[in-house]
Amino acid sequence: MDKEKGILITDEFENGKRFSKFPGGGLELGEGIRDCLLREWKEELGQTIEIIEHFYTTDFLQISAFNPEQQVISIYFLVKALNEAHVKISDVPFDFAEGVEGAQSFRWVAMKNFSEEVMTFPIDKMVAGMIADGEW
Repeated sequence: MDKEKGILITDEFENGKRFSKFPGGGLELGEGIRDCLLREWKEELGQTIEIIEHFYTTDFLQISAFNPEQQVISIYFLVKALNEAHVKISDVPFDFAEGVEGAQSFRWVAMKNFSEEVMTFPIDKMVAGMIADGEW
């Protein structure tokens, strides 16, 4: 989140589905939560970040949108970029070739336009509402 630029989100196409979510990914075996965040951000954006503070951890049951046999627990942090991203950051939603499996693009959403409706998944929607309501 950058008060001037807005909220950074990622648009993706995976398993035949288009979705918008917060940047991030999954833990690897033996990895701590903060180490995972630093690694995922570096992998996805080529950027080094400073973790400012924990924001929210899922406190309700959420089944994975991709595998009904898995539960999702999401952990959100406020972060500060220490250098520029090494990927294109667009203002256009889904700024990639249509139907390409694994496609991803990043975009800033201005705070005045940011709400639950911007996000796809239930946990992200809830956190987006918290941010839009000024709980950060």
